Amino acid sequence: MTYHPLILADSGFLFAYYSARDQHHQQVRRFFESCTSELVTTPICIAEVMWLLSSDWRTQNEFLLDVAKGLYECEQILAEDFSRIAQLNATYFDLPGDFADLSLIVISERLDIAAIATLDRDFDVYRRYRKKPFERVFLPQ
Repeated sequence: MTYHPLILADSGFLFAYYSARDQHHQQVRRFFESCTSELVTTPICIAEVMWLLSSDWRTQNEFLLDVAKGLYECEQILAEDFSRIAQLNATYFDLPGDFADLSLIVISERLDIAAIATLDRDFDVYRRYRKKPFERVFLPQ
């Protein structure tokens, strides 16, 4: 794996780390054990992970405490980001554009982060700055 100082962390990827029942749990755990990069996510992704973990409040709290400790950098969505999210929503209407995914695209453009840890194949389709592909740093086997 090529080193990236910053890597975006998608909701499904984070969920797989915290959910022992997820089929990718062990692979994601191994990724976390060797990852030295800073992981960046959004409040929308955090909310989605909380929803995905809703059947287990203890695991939700483990996740929240990791966020509080700074294990993940939570990059805020700015007011001006919503117009870009609306553009992306129109562009990717046929996927359909997931709000958490679109928030990551906006952050990737604003912070110039191409690397993403995701299980979501839509990131093979999504483009940054309308042309540049994401670099998926975690590919499930």
